[in-house]
Order: sequence, then C-alpha cells, then structure tokens
Amino acid sequence: MARSGLAAAARVARWADAALGPGRDSATDDGKATLSEATAERAARDLGLTPAQVRADWDTARLAGLIEVHGDSARPGWRLRAWNRDDSAVLRGWVALFDAWSLAHPEPAEHEPAAVAEVVSAMPQALSFLQLSAGPVPVEQLLDLLEQRVTELRTARCEIPYGPQPEPAAEPEHTDAPLAPLLDWALRALASVGALTYGDGQATLTPLGSWAVWVKLEQICVAAQSPAGNIEQAAEDMLRGCAQLRPNAARAEYRAWLAARPVGSAVTELLGAARGEDALLRGLAFEALRVVGAPAEPDVRGVLDDPTLRPYGLLWLAEHDGADPEDAHEVLTREEATWLWVDTAAAVADHGEAPLLVRHLESAVQPTIPMLLDEVRAVGHPRTVQVLVALAAAHPDPALAKAVRRAAFQVHTGGS
Repeated sequence: MARSGLAAAARVARWADAALGPGRDSATDDGKATLSEATAERAARDLGLTPAQVRADWDTARLAGLIEVHGDSARPGWRLRAWNRDDSAVLRGWVALFDAWSLAHPEPAEHEPAAVAEVVSAMPQALSFLQLSAGPVPVEQLLDLLEQRVTELRTARCEIPYGPQPEPAAEPEHTDAPLAPLLDWALRALASVGALTYGDGQATLTPLGSWAVWVKLEQICVAAQSPAGNIEQAAEDMLRGCAQLRPNAARAEYRAWLAARPVGSAVTELLGAARGEDALLRGLAFEALRVVGAPAEPDVRGVLDDPTLRPYGLLWLAEHDGADPEDAHEVLTREEATWLWVDTAAAVADHGEAPLLVRHLESAVQPTIPMLLDEVRAVGHPRTVQVLVALAAAHPDPALAKAVRRAAFQVHTGGS
C-alpha cells in the first residue's frame, strides 16, 4: 500500500534525480523548494502529466523524504536510493508523509491559525480512537471527541483572563468557533495521504493508517518504559548509562532513547559520541546504530574515511548486508582488525577488569604474541602505550608481561 500510494511521488523523484543533478538545470527559482515553472513544465512533458500533477507529486516526494531540496537544487533522499531493496525505507517515507498530513493538504485560508493548531494537536487522540475502534466511526462521535480534546488543551494553557471582567453578553467567539469545518478538513487531509477513508458521515482507518497509528502508540509505550531512565539524556550520557547493562537491557534502552527523537538527529548524536576519546562509547554507539538499522546506512558509510570509525562502520555495514556477526570481521584488513583490537582493549583497560583484558588477547588475529606486538606498534593507535602497559600489568606470565612492557617502551620512545 505504501509503495502504491507513493508511486507517483517516486516517479517524479527519479525524474528529478536524472534531470536535475549537479551541473544541470535548477529545480527551483525561489530557494524555497517550490518547483519552478520551467522545471514543472519540462517534467510534465517528460512524464506525460500536467504541471499541476507534477507539483502535487513533487510536494509529496519532499514530505516523504524522497527528494531533498537545498536552495535551487534537488537531490535524492536516502529513501529513494533504498527504495527498491528496502521495504522499511518505503514505510518510513509513508510515515513521514502521514506525520505531515496538515502540510500535504493545507487548511482553508478563512480559519484562524490558533484554531487550526488546536485541531492538529488534537487529531492524534482522534486517530488513536479510530485505531482502537477498528472500524467505521461516525463523524459526530469524532467531533465530540475533538471538542473535548480542544477544551482540554485550552484548559492546560490556562486561558483565563486576569483581573475583573465585565459580564459577557455572549460566549467569546474563540471558544464557540465551530470545529466541524476543521474536522472535515483534517479528515480530508488524512484521506489524501492514504491514512483513512472518509465519506457518508463516517471515517475508517486504512490498514496502512491503522498500522502507522499502532507504531506511534508503540513508540510512546517504549519511550515510557525506558528501563534505566536515560531517555532524556544526550547520546554520550545515555551510552554511559548503558555500559553496565546486559545486552538485552541495553538494546531496550537504545530503543526507548531512539523512539523519543527523530532518527536523523539520533544518528548524528550517536556518531558524535563515537568520535570521542572513550573507546567504550564508540563500540556502544555502533550497537545502538544496529538498533536504528537501515536509516543509519548513509551516515555510517559517510564515516568510512575516518580511521577511528572505519572498522566499526565496515562491521556495521557487513552485518546490515546480511553477514553473520561471527564472520563479519572478514571484511576488515589485517591493519583494520588490529586497530579495532587496540581500540577494544582500550575500552577494556578503561572500564573492565584485568582478567577480561588478558582474555582479550585470544581475540587477536595474529597467531603469536610477537606478531601481535609488531602489528600493534605498526598501526599507530593513539592508545597503544596505555593498552600495552595495562596488559603487561594484568598478565600473570612474567616473561610475556616483560615483552609487552618492552613493546610499550619502544612505542613510547619511538624506538624499534
């Protein structure tokens, strides 16, 4: 249903990708993402549509994230790139359109903005009622619910005048403003994006609309059940809070944290935390990004030029593409695997116990300790000295500890 509903928008987005790329014609002439007359007419000729249809499909594509407009140029969004191979990209695109229903079908100009804003704020409750009803609901019932919710919103804002007031001759026009026309607009707008059907005095959620409302309710429930209470923290503090949790509990915390914020800003925050000094947070950030899934792919690919994050990014992408986590390390070069070994050892040295650091030796790709030490020194990780010193202090074998200390000294002094 989502693919069908967005097919026309995807067609215009693909046309824009091919016809409006760098070095070719501009998409807009006002810097506001409004399709220029010339571009709309050209697209209409190429696609066999009217300019009005092109503009409508263009607006839908922007709201669904299939097109991103920057000034006078347009470029494809990640959802368009993933369209053919990733159903979740299609569903996220439709949910983005669903969230923007009030923009997809703008309100009539004669309604006062405050009343429109109240109706937009109240509609989630009406949609939840439709979802729970699992069938047609009379518009009169929705209107009663809407009026109750708008009254609650006004009461919450304490819209009570201060000081002595003359006895009003009639109820203020604002509180008596009829909501029926605005409910009609809201239901028509939601129908235009495919969330519900509306007619004969009743409204019914489509299966796609019912699914979307259920997802929203589930996100609210997940966010409310943040097991460790880190939902309002910045990414770095949230990850620190998850450091001592078992894997399943940590994943639940990641899901709750992600449910409470837009996916784009969440991915940016997590990668920002991964770039910091703390190697433990680096690993945890990519665990959280595994919970994000496909929407994080473009950003993860974007960090492959950063030597600190490259091994983590390659492993993430390998697992995202279907590799078994046990075999994903095969995508790393020997040098990348060694860098990751040192980075993980730094996390263990900073936050773990000595026996865990000793056991970490077993995960090295090198078959012997001398080979490991040679390659660790060669990769140039900034924490190499501290890791080797901590390993030497923790290892029970005096001869091996001595060799590790010597390697640490050589790295420290730049000797060979």
